[in-house]
Amino acid sequence: MAVHEWWETAAPSAASRFVRRLGTGPEGWSQIAQDAAAAGGQLLALWATLPARPGDSATVRAAYLLDSGTLIVELSLEAAETPCPGLESVFPAAARLQRAAFDMCGITFDAPDRRPWLRHAAWPTDYFPLQPGIAPDPPVPTPADRYPFVRVGGDGIHEIAVGPVHASVIEPGHFRFSIVGEKVLRLEERLGYAHKGIERRFTELPSLEAHRLASRVSGDSAVAFSWAYCQALEGITQVTPPSRALWLRALCLEIERIQNHLGDLGALGNDAGFAFGLAQFSRLKEELLRTVGETMGQRYLLDAICPGGVSFDLTSDSIAQLSARLDLVEKAGIGLQQIYADHSGLRDRFAGAGQVSLALARRLGLAGLAARASGLVTDLRLDQPCRPYDELQPVKCIRTEGDVDARVAVRFAELRESCHLCQRILAGLPAGATRNAVPVPAPGTFGIGLVEGWRGPVLVALEPGPDGTIHRCYPHDPSRQNWLVLEHAIIDNIVPDFPLINKSFNLSYSGHDL
Repeated sequence: MAVHEWWETAAPSAASRFVRRLGTGPEGWSQIAQDAAAAGGQLLALWATLPARPGDSATVRAAYLLDSGTLIVELSLEAAETPCPGLESVFPAAARLQRAAFDMCGITFDAPDRRPWLRHAAWPTDYFPLQPGIAPDPPVPTPADRYPFVRVGGDGIHEIAVGPVHASVIEPGHFRFSIVGEKVLRLEERLGYAHKGIERRFTELPSLEAHRLASRVSGDSAVAFSWAYCQALEGITQVTPPSRALWLRALCLEIERIQNHLGDLGALGNDAGFAFGLAQFSRLKEELLRTVGETMGQRYLLDAICPGGVSFDLTSDSIAQLSARLDLVEKAGIGLQQIYADHSGLRDRFAGAGQVSLALARRLGLAGLAARASGLVTDLRLDQPCRPYDELQPVKCIRTEGDVDARVAVRFAELRESCHLCQRILAGLPAGATRNAVPVPAPGTFGIGLVEGWRGPVLVALEPGPDGTIHRCYPHDPSRQNWLVLEHAIIDNIVPDFPLINKSFNLSYSGHDL
């Protein structure tokens, strides 16, 4: 079948300058993936949308990050039972995305790996939560699956099964190590144990209120997800938030980045036996959280971003208070980086551990700060900037070694850069309103939101339904790609280094487990 093309902006939003849509047939679907890979593109997301009425065509979409922008490729299927060509041979990260699309929608793919990814026998094999007209509560599930993990054979090889239940408050995930001695030969993950029903819940909420659910997809990326959702909604409704609101959104996003880097840098020190680092970074994070709570209304900014703008404003006193706190955080971070660099024990643990080469990062589609630590020069804040990043022009923080040490170094550099950005935002904050009214979006439209969260690019695809409802909302966390890379990063390392390597990525279970 020939490729059917139409080029148009996905929505007249801040992101739409870089987003294009392309309709195609099955042959074009595979060819475009090959062309995108040949051009150095990255598979950002893959998801399915079922029709509102049974019998109508379903749609499978793939989002590619290219040098020229983001390409949304759409393939219409005659029915959900019509197989879609698999993309896993071109983009390995597609395999799990395709498995999730089947579990949720019943869309089948011509792919070798058809094991359940999200279902975990929580519902029967013929129940698909996003099919139209299906009951919200699944029938009694079938017996537990016998999940066929990949086996590694040979003399002296044995397995270690870790999880899904972990100590403390860690979310559930299963890690199956194949090892010889203490050396890891293979790691296979299985996630999705606490399936929350977020994609189904979106269809039960008014489109003008669902930003609150978006912010809770992955709580440590609340700003990124709520901004991406609002960006998609505002593009559909052709609403531009006030300049002051956009600058305040950027302030929230950079504060979220700082909070997470502070927490991770402390945890990485602790995982390497340096409790002093955990104590100091925990203190800095707590002091920042208290200041953010006092000045912006919430310690974690779950509800700061809303359709048309933001839900808060800053006074001159609040600006001065935040600026002073950020200055202290930056200065303390510089001092602690030197302490980390001078500590021989940390250097020994960090250097060479969990290495991801540039070639492997490209092959597997590594995203965000972990990608920048392996030499991939990608950051949506500069590559596809929405306001005010086109004015702020942040510096990309890049390393090439691809190990734990490089990921720590990128965090330290981004910590300083985000503090600088926040100071510039606070000093140049435009006057005016903080929110514009947003009308109810029209059904049958389509919008995309793209935001560079602290972990990497966050995508939200929105399709409104009638009377202000949501027909389909797909939120995508970069952890969906990066979990696959973690499986490769641990190979040839020893088992006791896994917690350290895992923390250096700090991937989201919640953002993956929709």
